[in-house]
Amino acid sequence: MSPARRCEQTALALGRKYKIRSELAPDATSAQLLELVQWPLGKSPILVIGHQPTLGQTIAQLMGLQESDCPVKKGAVWWLRSRDRDGHSQTVVVTVQSPEVL
Repeated sequence: MSPARRCEQTALALGRKYKIRSELAPDATSAQLLELVQWPLGKSPILVIGHQPTLGQTIAQLMGLQESDCPVKKGAVWWLRSRDRDGHSQTVVVTVQSPEVL
């Protein structure tokens, strides 16, 4: 989770343990985020609470989009997973939920 106060408020609302990581601060890069979560080799689910444009840039990179970033609505939840298909790593969007339906 980012050290920003708004992110901490989000994490507190979830009622779960969390770790504050400087790699998710507002000026973080996609590379820092992916290294932190050990993408795509991480074995455990990880919830990232962060900021734009880093989140959108990371999603765009993982999805192979031509744009430099992907719009991510404040408060939205994106569930991504990695899989191997015929020896190639793929990113799968399992679901995207806007705050209005959460």
